[in-house]
Amino acid sequence: MDLHSKTVTILLLCVFTVFINLPFGYVRAKTKRYSLRWFLCIHIPIPLIFIVRTMSHIEFKYIPILVLAAITGQILGGKLEF
Repeated sequence: MDLHSKTVTILLLCVFTVFINLPFGYVRAKTKRYSLRWFLCIHIPIPLIFIVRTMSHIEFKYIPILVLAAITGQILGGKLEF
C-alpha cells in the first residue's frame, strides 16, 4: 500500500469512527453516568471499528488516532440537540 492510499484509508477510517460514535455519544449524554447503558454506549462501537481497521490492514500504530476520533465522536454526539 503506497503512502497516498494509506493516508486516504486512515482519514476515511477516522471519519467512520467519528460518525459511528455520534449516535452513541448522543445516547450516552442522556443516560445516567456509569450505568450499564452508559457503559455500552462507550464500548459497542469498538468492535465495529476494530473490524473495519482489521479489514483495511491498518497497523496498530494508528490506534491512538482512532481513539482520538472515537472520543471526538462521543463528545460531538453528546453535544447534539434534537
